[in-house]
Amino acid sequence: MYGFQVDLEDPTPLHQQVAGEIRRAIASGEAGPGERLPPAKDLAAVLGVNANTVLRALRELRDEGLLEFRRGRGITVAGSAPGKSVIVGQARELVRLARHHGYCREELIQIIGELP
Repeated sequence: MYGFQVDLEDPTPLHQQVAGEIRRAIASGEAGPGERLPPAKDLAAVLGVNANTVLRALRELRDEGLLEFRRGRGITVAGSAPGKSVIVGQARELVRLARHHGYCREELIQIIGELP
């Protein structure tokens, strides 16, 4: 099973954390197109959250086109999420913006570390 985990101390809603973990698994290739995900109740048990929380995350990902729900076949990965390159591109843009406003890399890392 995937190395999904949530942080119960994080203010980010649990369903968003679950969806983010699944997006990351898809983007990294850990879960590829056509691959079946474990049932929601199994994911919920592993994560220590309610099954409805997992179902909400799965529906969100289905609406984004990343997952397919098929009766009798479970939930499968429909496509791939933007890969690490998208995140790296956005990070570079953030670093450029911070430098433009006089912040160094270490200050930017500190700012990010203070985010909820």
